[in-house]
Amino acid sequence: MKPNQKVALVFGGIKGIGKAIGLDLLRRGTRVAATWLDWPESLAAMQSDFADTGTDHMIERADLLDTDAITGLVKRIMDRFGRLDILINNIERGGWPVVHGRYNREQWDMEMATTLRAKQWAFEAALPHLKASGDGAVVNLSSIAGIVGRSGPASYLFNEGYASANRGISLLTETWARLGAPQVRVNELMLGVFETRHGPGTRGWGLLSESQRQAIVDHTLLAGIGRLEDVVRAVRFLLDDTPFMTGSVIRLDGGYPLGGEPVAPMPKGVV
Repeated sequence: MKPNQKVALVFGGIKGIGKAIGLDLLRRGTRVAATWLDWPESLAAMQSDFADTGTDHMIERADLLDTDAITGLVKRIMDRFGRLDILINNIERGGWPVVHGRYNREQWDMEMATTLRAKQWAFEAALPHLKASGDGAVVNLSSIAGIVGRSGPASYLFNEGYASANRGISLLTETWARLGAPQVRVNELMLGVFETRHGPGTRGWGLLSESQRQAIVDHTLLAGIGRLEDVVRAVRFLLDDTPFMTGSVIRLDGGYPLGGEPVAPMPKGVV
């Protein structure tokens, strides 16, 4: 690991995908500011794992429902590190039908405020500093809920509000790519069912029956659940290996939106 000058802001860094991305950046020498809010029981492990990398970092508790708090967070990052090069916009609050049942207004507003609104304020606060970097990069994390909605086996995973918010992320990705160019690249990583998102490491997964879980796997062309390492590699690709890519969406979902239906044999035809 060689240290570099870059600084990354990683939202949702306390566990799961956010933590895995943050640790990978730190191990590759990028200084990281990571946030957390929920799951305080995981904070000590986060602090220890980040410290073990030996790379300078800061860990901040941040309520991203408070847009002023986002502005203050970015200011503290600039005060600490003097620059910001990477934004990992990993902010979401899912709406599992099997967990929450029918929508009420509070649940709907929570999903919109986290999955969609907070991303907008995070980008606005970070953009001037990302542009000043001259080689800024934003990765928006989203879900295939924005494609499949509440349908098929995923009907137990995705509410229509969460799906609507995720479809909106793709519009933000395109608009932000225009606003950031040419100094800042903005791309989106759209995730399917992963071990800690929509999958086995979540409360909702445990509420599904075995047949409901198997139906999700069967609908996935690669017949499995995504791993944290799959996401880490994809983020690394977007940050390091795509200097001419912006405004794009990469789906990382094992082929779930294509469905698990087999292709029928080619018929002989009539001529």
